[in-house]
Amino acid sequence: MKIVSLIGARPQFIKAGVISRAIKHYNDSSFKNSITETILHTGQHFDSNMSGSFLEEFNIRPAYNLGIQESLHGKMTARMLEGIEEILLKEKPDAVVVYGDTNSTMAGALAAVKLHIPIAHVEAGLRSFNMKMPEEVNRTVTDRLSRWLFCPTETAVKNLEGEGIGRKYNEREWGKPVQQAFLVGDVMLDAFIRFRESVKPGQRINKLLGNMGEKYYLATIHRSENTDDHKRLCSIIDALEIISINTP
Repeated sequence: MKIVSLIGARPQFIKAGVISRAIKHYNDSSFKNSITETILHTGQHFDSNMSGSFLEEFNIRPAYNLGIQESLHGKMTARMLEGIEEILLKEKPDAVVVYGDTNSTMAGALAAVKLHIPIAHVEAGLRSFNMKMPEEVNRTVTDRLSRWLFCPTETAVKNLEGEGIGRKYNEREWGKPVQQAFLVGDVMLDAFIRFRESVKPGQRINKLLGNMGEKYYLATIHRSENTDDHKRLCSIIDALEIISINTP
């Protein structure tokens, strides 16, 4: 079986690293039906901190790098769709594996489905129910197009069931399998379990924090709903200022 694994952003490097390792283990222990994996990197995350170090750490060797770095969602997705389609026509895989909910994910799914190539979606079924989030659009579209939906949680499975995608095959009149959801667990947890023994807990963060110990908060506010809305961003900063009265 020949597959193309499509990556583009930092979380996908971690997920793909886990899956590639599982594929290697399967091939090493199987006497037949080996899997040939070709990795395609769209280039969505490209600098050393967001890309290079992760690819190296997880031993990921992309066969292709489209080098697509655009700021506009539509333009980025369009260029990815064009580039991915060209590679899929060349490689002729039996299936395409996509991860998560980025523009790379949706572009890969669109390119594959238009070429009638089955899609496997790793981390399927997650929902925020906020269609203003680009990620929600990407994951919803990708789930609708995928044949195999690998879910990290029971909630993700239930989300798909609510959209008509169950654990059993949905069959059309001519009896061909269309979609199936699987509860498989979280590949990010698999990555954590693999690396936790080699990293001393808190070593780097303790060095950064000095003598603060455990008296601190960690906040991530990178979503566009927060950073692109002036009123909301100011509200978050005001809240952090209030919190910082008692805690650094």
